[in-house]
Amino acid sequence: MIGTIGLRDLKITCIVGIYDHERSAEQDLFLDVEVDHDFADAAETEHVSATIDYDLIAAALTALAQTRRYQLIETFAEHGAALLFEQHPAITRVAMEIRKPAAVPAAACSLVRIERHR
Repeated sequence: MIGTIGLRDLKITCIVGIYDHERSAEQDLFLDVEVDHDFADAAETEHVSATIDYDLIAAALTALAQTRRYQLIETFAEHGAALLFEQHPAITRVAMEIRKPAAVPAAACSLVRIERHR
């Protein structure tokens, strides 16, 4: 019973970017993340311990971005997917889109999107 859980528009305020002004002032990233895993135990028991707790996903990705102060959102995406696989062995797929609204003034946002499978 493989299913998907996820988060939409997770706001992470952090230092991110390659330019001097980006290294000295925090800006917002918006993250969509989906993870696949087997829902069978969770559906049967209704215990959060039998599923992937999306609060833990949000906390882990937020801490990673704020601690690492990435230059590239591509690197954050790869490290974020690897971290979720490491912390949650039941995850079989991670899909992530990271949007950076302040990157290009003439665009709503810049973005990267990845999908990784275990």
